[in-house]
Amino acid sequence: MLVKEVVEKLNLKVFSSKEGLDREVKGGYTSDLLSDVMGYSKEGQIWITLQTHKNIMAIATLKDLAAVILVKGFEPEADTLETANSEGIPVLGSDLEAFELSGILFNMLK
Repeated sequence: MLVKEVVEKLNLKVFSSKEGLDREVKGGYTSDLLSDVMGYSKEGQIWITLQTHKNIMAIATLKDLAAVILVKGFEPEADTLETANSEGIPVLGSDLEAFELSGILFNMLK
């Protein structure tokens, strides 16, 4: 499944990096602890978090994640968007809670 298909099915807001919407999604990872994501997420996963600062893009780039989804209506900070656009990793948004969004994404990908 591609990131753009996830965006359509979950009605996500696209904040940045529309060119990255053709990336393949290989799974998902939900965590708000950066060291946890850095240690255990895998390439091609979508990261679900409530973190909005630019450090999320450092982790997303390091792990070559497919996209980052911000939950609960949170919006990324300006420097986060700048980094996301330069790295080509989409930052997306949802009004759903992380638990609910994780379950829906899991069922879509299995």
